[in-house]
This record gives sequence, structure tokens and C-alpha cells, in this order.
Amino acid sequence: MADVKAVVRAEHPDIVLTQTVAHDRSSKVKSVSEAGTDPTSGKFFYHIESSEFARFEAGLEMDRTVGAFERVIETRDRKAIYSFEYTDEAKILSPVISAANGVILDMKNEGRAWLLTVWIPDRTELVHLWEYARQHGIDIELLRVNEYASLGHTDAGLTDSQRDALLVALETGYFEEPRDATLSEVADELEISQPAASGLLRRGVKRLIVSSLLDDGDARE
Repeated sequence: MADVKAVVRAEHPDIVLTQTVAHDRSSKVKSVSEAGTDPTSGKFFYHIESSEFARFEAGLEMDRTVGAFERVIETRDRKAIYSFEYTDEAKILSPVISAANGVILDMKNEGRAWLLTVWIPDRTELVHLWEYARQHGIDIELLRVNEYASLGHTDAGLTDSQRDALLVALETGYFEEPRDATLSEVADELEISQPAASGLLRRGVKRLIVSSLLDDGDARE
């Protein structure tokens, strides 16, 4: 069995935050992979870049896919981290990937469309994403796909500790949305501290993205 890392382009007006980025065309949205979801609150975290946060938030107020939002912190000029809660009208692709034991490594907007970097343990499982898209009228396109040996049998630039942390997180449901396991529970399984577990997962996810999207000459820590 070969792991698949695929880059997918998806577009539909009810994919979460699409209406907001259509209202604020200066905005750039990127998921915070190391934060994921708070299982008790259902909050999703994103890096936001905008020339005017007031306009971005006006778009959020009108966005029928967003139930609540909060500007958590401004990280630098024109950049911030926001948390969002979704409504029932939002079309969310991550549960489809999670049901196939996959993980969305990265999600960012390209205008009104969304680019998703997906890791999945078997290429044939991508059919579930395409079936969901067909049923819900989502335009979807496969931009790139790479096959690798299984995560458990290749380093993909990962250290043994990073690979073990990723496998434990996957098996316990840490990457589900909402999560079935907390970072603390993953750390307990690994018998390390919570900050150490967070660092291993963050660096491991980064290495998976680098191995999927960059040539060896472009890879950097």
C-alpha cells in the first residue's frame, strides 16, 4: 500500500469562508495545522491576511457558513489568527478525508477556490472525496498527486520520533474534526510532555508537506 499526498482544488459558494473571501478580495486564508479543532468548542483556527480586517469581518457577518468568529491575535501588520465556528450550511471536506483515515495537511484560498494538501493512506480512497463533491455540486480538480511507501515504512524526511507521533495522533483521532483525542492524550500515549508532542507533530506535518510539494533542492527546515 502506498501513501498518497495530493493537492486538490475545490470550489463552491458554501465551502467554509468562501463568501467572506469573495467580500474581501484582499484576504488570504490558511489553516493553522498545528491548532486544528478544539473538541469541546468546535472552533477552527486560520491564519488570515487582509488589507482591512474590518472589511474581512463584515464578510464574516454575512457569511452563512460562519456561526461565530473571534480575532484571537494579530501576529503582525495585516496578519492575524482567527477562530471560527461553522453553521450547518457549511460544506466541510475534512470529515470525508478523515473517514478515509486521511488528513488535510494544509488548506488555503485561491480567490474563491480552495487548495487542499491531503495525505491519505491509499490512492483509491480519494474516490470518496470525488463522490462527496459530485453529490454536493462542488467543482473539484486534482492538481498533483505523489505516491510514497506507507508512512510506517518510509521516513519522508521524518525522524523516528516524528513518525511515531504522527501515527499515534492518527490512530487516536487527533486529526479528526472535531478531534477524538486531545494533544494531552497524544502526549500521554507517547509518554512525553505536551509541548514536546506539539513540536513533534508540527515538525512532522511540515516535513510531510515539504516532501509532497517541494523538490529535494527546495526543502528546508
